[in-house]
Amino acid sequence: MAALGWLTPRRRSATARSVLAGEASAEAARKTAQALGAEVEPLAEPEAAVAEAEPAEAEFPVAGDDLAAAFFDLDNTVMQGAAIFHFGRGLYKREFFHRRELARFAWQQAWFRLAGVEDPEHMQDARDSALSIVKGHKVCELMAIGEEIYDEYMAERIWPGTRALAQAHLDAGQKVWLVTAAPVETATIIARRLGLTGALGTVAESVDGVYTGRLVGEPLHGPAKAEAVRALAAAEGLDLERCAAYSDSHNDIPMLSLVGHPYAINPDTKLRKHARAHDWRLRDYRTGRKAVKVGVPAAAGVGAIAGGAAAAIALHRRRK
Repeated sequence: MAALGWLTPRRRSATARSVLAGEASAEAARKTAQALGAEVEPLAEPEAAVAEAEPAEAEFPVAGDDLAAAFFDLDNTVMQGAAIFHFGRGLYKREFFHRRELARFAWQQAWFRLAGVEDPEHMQDARDSALSIVKGHKVCELMAIGEEIYDEYMAERIWPGTRALAQAHLDAGQKVWLVTAAPVETATIIARRLGLTGALGTVAESVDGVYTGRLVGEPLHGPAKAEAVRALAAAEGLDLERCAAYSDSHNDIPMLSLVGHPYAINPDTKLRKHARAHDWRLRDYRTGRKAVKVGVPAAAGVGAIAGGAAAAIALHRRRK
């Protein structure tokens, strides 16, 4: 019956912990963005991505509008699958934990792909597992390993179409931020590799550069994402009505509703319905089907879904 709980996400409003998580994430994002800006040049767009990407509308993003920025969800919006699961896979390879925990990560990733749902309790369970694994390790150690894991498991999972949308904002002179429930360190690595400004992510507590196994506030999910965007916009002097936000999940409706230009990317059923009702733009890079308002030739996602199904079935058989 636990799986049924993942299919019925609960709507939550912002709490004091959401606000704390958002403010902590915004503070961490601004600090890391300063370092990123000094050392990273935007990556050139691969030819295949340019071919698949849809040209941005002529009027948006507005070149030279320094009061505007773009905020991109990560999992299933910028990247296929969930970053935290790929990170767990990489840690297992480096013997941070055992086969039983790996099976748990594999099952969660397979379910995430098949159900396409970001249930708070499901994601919290995964993050609790990750926190217990990294407790006592140095932040710098996990950052170095995260660079390797990105190359091994994440780089090839970036959606070319979404990547092109982010590049359009960068080309217009706007800042582009990832906003994700994944650890802020992992999100920052991905942002740097993609040539983005920085990342808002879940902040794990550390003392003297060592993880304590606790979070600052709560995971950056749902209302906490909106609080992080609100805090960062205030610190950066942005006009949210001129900003854009992109996500695949109805859990991010609070964040999408903050900005003047919300986009539903690879949307789940609830977000697709909400976007249609509110006349938001929709784009789908998972299949060749026509998205609302714009037909988008997409990167194939059938293989990824089939792989997730096979993994789920194999794990189920082993447990019998």
